[in-house]
Amino acid sequence: MTGVRIRSGPLVGGIIGVSFALVALEIPATTLLTSAALSLASGVAALALMASAAILGGRWPWCERWFGGLDRVYETHKWVGIYALAMASIHLLFKADLRGWETAAILPVASEWTRLARQASFLGLGLIILLALNRNISYAVWRWWHRLSGPFFLIVILHWLSIRSPVHLAGPAGLWLAGLSLLGVSAALWKLVLYPALARHAEYRVVDVLRGGSAVQMDLVPTGRRLDFSAGQFGFLQMKAPGLREPHPFTIAAAASPDGRLRFVIRSLGDFTGRLVATVEPGMLADVYAPYGRFLRKAGAGREIWIAGGVGISPFVAWMDDVGPSRFDTVTLFYFYSPERAFPSVGTLEGIARERGVEFIPIATGPADPGFARRFAEIVDGCDPSTLDLAVCGPSGLVEAVAALAKANGVPPQRLRHEQFAFR
Repeated sequence: MTGVRIRSGPLVGGIIGVSFALVALEIPATTLLTSAALSLASGVAALALMASAAILGGRWPWCERWFGGLDRVYETHKWVGIYALAMASIHLLFKADLRGWETAAILPVASEWTRLARQASFLGLGLIILLALNRNISYAVWRWWHRLSGPFFLIVILHWLSIRSPVHLAGPAGLWLAGLSLLGVSAALWKLVLYPALARHAEYRVVDVLRGGSAVQMDLVPTGRRLDFSAGQFGFLQMKAPGLREPHPFTIAAAASPDGRLRFVIRSLGDFTGRLVATVEPGMLADVYAPYGRFLRKAGAGREIWIAGGVGISPFVAWMDDVGPSRFDTVTLFYFYSPERAFPSVGTLEGIARERGVEFIPIATGPADPGFARRFAEIVDGCDPSTLDLAVCGPSGLVEAVAALAKANGVPPQRLRHEQFAFR
């Protein structure tokens, strides 16, 4: 995605590397290669990663800018949490103490509370990570477990402060952990307490509902102030109705309009979306937190290939709706769909594409379709790959298939960008 500045691997590696290096400055050099040193450094890295996960989970605008979109922030947030659990496991495996180390507790408390904080911090971190990765539980359960990460983070901080350790608060590793912990607690406080009231959001009213199969298209207009957004961005929709109050991210499937209208196309994919598709009606109110995301149409591209899978068509519909000075005669849109679930209908999308001058190619057989590979190769052969913009929004399997096809046709990897299709 355009604008990506920080990636998951370098960030995780950097946090672990800095943590190990700072611990090495605080213990005798003769003990660096011991299991105790490994345990201590892993514990410092685990806390630093947990603090970083809390920072990433705060939805701070500056964080989204640095990572190139909130979808990328959440992807990194997931990997930071996974490696925090890995580091915590190594820390638990070995004893982080050694004869000859000068150890002291930063915050002395009773030994039973120190032991409880140690055990609870590891158990809480493990449960949150494992449940967050389990797609078989409902979103509501996942969300509430995930909200507990803030309180559990405080327990981890208590474990660090109360355990006897050679890491002192005024030392390099201590200052590193103190700074990250302060930012992490601030982010958790913002997300849990202040975000609902102070983040960018506005109240909207549902004015039009169009259902089709297991999906719904809903239009909303602001009841007061409106949100500014660009075509391709998304928002968190929180309906003000019993059973529908969980905030979920959905792409805004239209460009900005004079009346401030928002449009969402939502497919029934779980408990919440199933209820929403079945029960949403005109007149209902909702809070929309937006805009987020950096999946915007790239200016200056010589040739554009847009590839959508299922409801991943939404940002491309918004791009086509954003007429302005844009050209569409250099665009080819491949749409992968299931005939029984396509919404909007292929005919509707074909009409929109025809009106804009977009070459529209619907494919119901998947990315292995020989016609798709043939037309893709023709487009690449007929253009300068260095000016090609290849944009994909759909399931991970589709993104992987497109990446493989692009590589086989000599398209540079940096020409492909994609929106993360799901946050979980």
